[in-house]
Order: sequence, then C-alpha cells, then structure tokens
Amino acid sequence: MRNLAVLTSGGDAPGMNAAIRAVIRTGHARGVNTWGVYQGYSGLIEGNFKRLGPRDVSSIIQRGGTVLGSARCPEFQTEEGIELAIRRMRGAGIDGLVVIGGNGTQTGAHALHKMGFPVVGVASTIDNDLYGSDVTIGVDTALNVAVNAIDNLKVTASSHQRVQLVEVMGRKCGYLALMAGIAGGAEAIVIPEVDLAPEQLAERIRDVYERGKPHAIIVVAEGAKYNVEGLFQYFREHELLRGFTFRSSVLGYIQRGAAPTCADRLLATRLGSEAADQLIAGHAGVLLGVIDGELAMTPLEEVVTGKKPLPPWYLKAAEMLAR
Repeated sequence: MRNLAVLTSGGDAPGMNAAIRAVIRTGHARGVNTWGVYQGYSGLIEGNFKRLGPRDVSSIIQRGGTVLGSARCPEFQTEEGIELAIRRMRGAGIDGLVVIGGNGTQTGAHALHKMGFPVVGVASTIDNDLYGSDVTIGVDTALNVAVNAIDNLKVTASSHQRVQLVEVMGRKCGYLALMAGIAGGAEAIVIPEVDLAPEQLAERIRDVYERGKPHAIIVVAEGAKYNVEGLFQYFREHELLRGFTFRSSVLGYIQRGAAPTCADRLLATRLGSEAADQLIAGHAGVLLGVIDGELAMTPLEEVVTGKKPLPPWYLKAAEMLAR
C-alpha cells in the first residue's frame, strides 16, 4: 500500500481529531502517503482529498469535533454513489481507507468493503451503541459533560426543592442516560430499553420527597418513549404531580462539542494507529474497537447487523442505588 486516506462521518465525537492524527502519523512512520477526505462520504464522491503529513495534524489532539468535517450524503446510499466514490479514490491513487464514526458511518464502510475496496473502521460515537466495542471514542467526554451538568443542577434543585429533569443524547440507546444517571446520583433514569410509565415515575418522585430529600434529579434519554418535553406534557395533562415545581435542561449538542478527555484521546490514538497498521498490513473489512480492555477486530458484516445491549449490572444497579 502506497496511499492511505482517512475520513470522519456521522455525528462528531470528542476524540475524532486524535484518531485522525494517529492515522496520519502512523502511516507516515510506515512510509505510506497519507490523505484526508473532507466532508465525509460527500467528500469521497466529490474527490475532496488533501495530502496530509505529520505537521498538518499538529495541535489537534486536544480539539473537539473533526478537522476533516462531516456531512450527510444521500447519494452515497446508492450503488452508483458508492461506485463513484471508489473511482474517485482509485483515480487519486488511494489504496485503502480508514473510516471513523458510528453505526451509519460503518454501514458505509461495509458497503465499500463489499465492493472490494480496502476499508478499516474505527469505533467513534458518543451514543456507545456500536457493536464491536465496549466503549467508543467520545463516550467518556460526553459522560463527563453530562455528570458535571447534573452535579451543578442538583445544587440549584436542592436550594429550591425542585424536580429537575435532565435530557441527554444517545438516540435510541440509553447508555449515556444510564451511566450519567448512576454517576450523578439521579433519583430516576428514563431510557428506551426499560419501560417506565409516567405514573410510575411520578410515584418515585413522591417517594423521594416523602423520604425527606430536598430535590429529585431525573435523567432522561432523548430516545425514550417520553422525553423531557413529553413527560412535562403528560404530567400536566394528567395532573400527576400537582404542587411540585419542575425545571428541565436539555443538554443536547453541548455533549458533543467538548474537548476530549484524556481517556478519549488515548482510546482514539490507540484505535487510529492500529487501524492504519492493519490496513497497511492488508487486513480490511473490520472495525477496530476495545472489548474487555483488549484491542478487538470485528468484521464489518457483524458490526452492521449486531445489536449492542446495555451492561446488565448497571441496569440492576440503577434501580437499586436510586433508593
């Protein structure tokens, strides 16, 4: 292999830049020409490539987001679009591609692999819903942002004896809400994977105050059946908690834009460097992740079809410790 490229796609995640840096510098150390693809799969189709060397990726390890950018590309979801992307890469002399991102991104990587182009994926999404890695790039940072917010909100909620609802990201996966809720000492956690009716939640809130607590922190996953807005509306319409004072905070994209933690920088560096090495060695069609603390390579076929469950112990602990 003489020319290796790297792209980021999907939602940005803190640590993506550290992974880009690792790919470029590892490739350079192995004597391979390295390229950046700008604006994700859209950049592949448009041929938006740029030769990058070690100095081009200086001082990005500490930055959130992705210096290569990301964009939606409906054209890449067609066979014609994928074929055009491959022609663009072959025309530029690119022999292999490292793809950094989550579920949708790795689905695109799998499509390229099926058409015969060498691809290695790197597990990166704050949602932590990607099969093939216990933890993905960006998760630690997003959790720290959420827990810091919960800590601050708990102070003011306690001062005013309020119920504070905090909505975190995660799409249809409750991992962020579950872990942030446990680490933040939440009185209840609402996630898509566990059916918790508003009536049950209202009963828990009443129980919190009956036990003498000056506040109730409720962490809600954005993909739950009832998100923060839905819970507010339901409580009002059914008068479930008359007399209680509520406040809500939707953390949203603040979780994605933070500077990566040390853990995310190290994970991204490890996965990015290994992805480059595997591709150069001729191993393609896999996702680089970490399972049980060890580097793991999972076939992209399994990644796009597998479903990642929530850790069972934490599900049980969330219920037990909230009491």
